[in-house]
Amino acid sequence: MAFSPIRFVDKNKDKALFFATLRKRVDGYFRDNKISKHYNSTMVIKTVILLSAYILPFVYILVFNPTFHVALCLWALMGFGLAGIGMSVMHDANHGAYSSSHRVNYWLGHTLNLLGGSVFNWKMQHNVMHHTYTNIVHYDDDIADKLILKFNPHTEVKWYHKLQVVYAFLFYGILTLYWALLKDFVQFNKYTKQGVNTSTKKQNQSLWTKILVSKLVYWAAFFILPVFVFGIPFYQVLMGYLLMQFISGVVLTVIFQLAHTVEGTTHPLPDKDMTIENNWAVHQMNTTVNFSRKNKWISWYVGGLNFQIEHHLFPTICHVHYPAISDIVKSTAEEFGVPYLENETFGKALKSHMKAIISFGKIPSLNEAIG
Repeated sequence: MAFSPIRFVDKNKDKALFFATLRKRVDGYFRDNKISKHYNSTMVIKTVILLSAYILPFVYILVFNPTFHVALCLWALMGFGLAGIGMSVMHDANHGAYSSSHRVNYWLGHTLNLLGGSVFNWKMQHNVMHHTYTNIVHYDDDIADKLILKFNPHTEVKWYHKLQVVYAFLFYGILTLYWALLKDFVQFNKYTKQGVNTSTKKQNQSLWTKILVSKLVYWAAFFILPVFVFGIPFYQVLMGYLLMQFISGVVLTVIFQLAHTVEGTTHPLPDKDMTIENNWAVHQMNTTVNFSRKNKWISWYVGGLNFQIEHHLFPTICHVHYPAISDIVKSTAEEFGVPYLENETFGKALKSHMKAIISFGKIPSLNEAIG
């Protein structure tokens, strides 16, 4: 499918005024309190902790070669560290939200390479496609069908989708492994063919080479180094690595799905003129859900991704500020009659996600309904 941009058009002037008013109030919050929209000391400390949780256990495994059971515990800690870096550090940096310095954002954004991913692909999938076309099938890859998983109501229902609530979390655990192995190459070719990637042929050759080299360095660090330099048995490294990936895969996938693949969100389709009759900001409010806003531990660990509404409206603001501005967003939305969707607890959000994927496994596909 060739890429055709979708336009958001809304004749309701009040809804257009909503985002202008909200942006003015949020800007006023930072101006009146004389604080930066970017990192603060809390963010710096979090960055150090999460990077340490990912890197130091691996260094310990290499240098001290602990017993297998201790090593597995360290690999598990790395899994949580990996997910934390992805949600809190590289995510903000690649949105330009971590710092006002392009250089700081660049280098912290490339912590994604430490996790086995590609910054170039991530920015296209997440910053461009997901944030612009949230919950729009064939545009937002976050709700695209994955193997035997179905995250939207508009693609074909297979017989096994009715069972996906049973096997979904097992497959969530392999998604980061697929990312480290093949996803970046598949995605790079896909976006190039579709025209989402507008780089020249020469630029693409350079980009593809960089992705390949970063992958080779990544795999060498995790397997060549421990096995051939430090003499750790291959099976121990493999089992530890798979445990790390499973933990990080479940954490990352669940957290991202709780924001969009839950009850109450919409999945609009463009008309024949590739237009969606809605204000873009209101579209974000209709397709995005917060959860656990009052839980400080969850908010710390998931990088403010439980404040997904605030993130989608203000992606260049560092997530440490989302709790403070969420009350402004909610009250302004209520004032203009715009929905502010949220699940108060993680448990409610998880239950809502499970109900959503159950319903997607039962809903007839659009083509079947028309036929």
